[in-house]
Amino acid sequence: MNILYMLHPKNTVDFLYSDETVRRGLKKFEECGYTALPVIDRNGLYTGTVSEGDFLRALTEYHLYSTDAQEDYVISDIIRPGWNPPLKVTAPVDELLLKVMDQNFLPITDDRGCFAGIITRKDIIKYFYDLHKKEQKKYES
Repeated sequence: MNILYMLHPKNTVDFLYSDETVRRGLKKFEECGYTALPVIDRNGLYTGTVSEGDFLRALTEYHLYSTDAQEDYVISDIIRPGWNPPLKVTAPVDELLLKVMDQNFLPITDDRGCFAGIITRKDIIKYFYDLHKKEQKKYES
C-alpha cells in the first residue's frame, strides 16, 4: 500500500508559517478549531508542529498577555524541536502505523523536506476498517 492514498494534500490542510506572529497563530487556532497544526517556512519546508500547549507555554513563559507582546514573537520561537517529526512520502506502512499511535496526524514531506500534507489517524483506521470489511465479504461469499 502506498501512503499517498491517504494523504490530505497541503492545499487542503490548515498550517502556519514559521515567521507568522504568535498573535496570528492564536487567531488561526481560534478559526480552525484544531489542537495542533503543522508549521512550514516560506519555501515550503516542514519545520515542526505547534500545539495549543506550546502557545500556552509561550504566553506564560514570555508574558505575552497583550496583543502587542504577541506580535514580538513568531511561531518558530515556540516550536518544540523534534516533536511530531515528518514521514517521507516513501515511508513504509509499518512506520506509518507505529508513528500514528502517538499523534492525531502525521506530517508528510517529499524527498526535499517540503511539506506535502498530512495523514490523520482517522484515515488510517478507516482504511484498515474498509480492508477488513472487504475481506469479511470474501469469506461470506
